Amino acid sequence: MLNAQQVRQFADHWIHAWNSHDLEAILSHYSADVVLTSPVAAQLLNDPSGTVAGREALSAYFKRGLEAYPNLTFTLHDVLCGLDTVVLYYTNHKGTKTAEVVQLGLDNKVVRVLANYSV
Repeated sequence: MLNAQQVRQFADHWIHAWNSHDLEAILSHYSADVVLTSPVAAQLLNDPSGTVAGREALSAYFKRGLEAYPNLTFTLHDVLCGLDTVVLYYTNHKGTKTAEVVQLGLDNKVVRVLANYSV
């Protein structure tokens, strides 16, 4: 179980990596066998499941997203902590509210992501 300081550090580093558009820094948070499910992935990848499996596929997806949205920035509003999960609540450059539920493995790398967006 993570403590509050570890969760805040994770969230701050995650936001900074995204806002820097540093793909390697972004990917440093994810395990090799990560699975991400997102409506944006469904749209960008033209895959109704919206699922991206594995860090290599995640890298290609994130690269495509960074290219599609060159002004992408996130503003973190809150971080919530569970036993092995963290919820990152933020808005993007378009003002879209987002909550990402990330499950962490024993090495504190993300193994599962469920992305949710305001409607």
